[in-house]
Amino acid sequence: MQTKSKTKAIVILGLMTAILMLFSFTPIGTIPIGPLSITLNVIPIAIAAIALGPIGGLAVGSIFGILSFLQCFGIGVLSGMGATLVSINPFLAFVQRFVPRALDGLLIGLIHRALEKKLGGSVSSFITGFCSAFFNTLFFMSALVLLFGKTDYVQGLIAGKGQDYTFGGVILFICMFVGINAIVEIITCTVISGAVGTALYKSHQLPLE
Repeated sequence: MQTKSKTKAIVILGLMTAILMLFSFTPIGTIPIGPLSITLNVIPIAIAAIALGPIGGLAVGSIFGILSFLQCFGIGVLSGMGATLVSINPFLAFVQRFVPRALDGLLIGLIHRALEKKLGGSVSSFITGFCSAFFNTLFFMSALVLLFGKTDYVQGLIAGKGQDYTFGGVILFICMFVGINAIVEIITCTVISGAVGTALYKSHQLPLE
């Protein structure tokens, strides 16, 4: 039984990685809107966290972070913002792209594990899907402001939204900047991740133990 569970875990991890690569290397997973993009890449992270817990979420989140950094160089779907950040500071650009995604996967895996026994697999799957998209946006934008907030590029973005570089101004800038993008990502990830998680639990594929 343990061998069967390990095999399922490897299959899920491989499948989520393949989907991430498909989303990153083709336009399927990215819908560009201005300097930001609506991404579907948070969905495989959520499913991995649901099926494999924090380790699976961390693994797939880290893969997303690496692929996101490669997009800064035009490997896959080019990220205009990423290319600009790399030209400013490649190392900080890597941190800004990688750490939020890895942290997202780890945290939602912990959240799902904590809620699964209390609320059931289905409800916890929908919550995990919501948190995956919400944390991704929160961590990504926070890292952008913390690491690049004093650069002319980000200062220009903030000023373009009519805000000043103050705490309140930065918060308003983040809300205005992500806007509909974040809302669509959250709704999409919540519905799809929750539906997939529910199906896996009802078909007795989860939990793996």
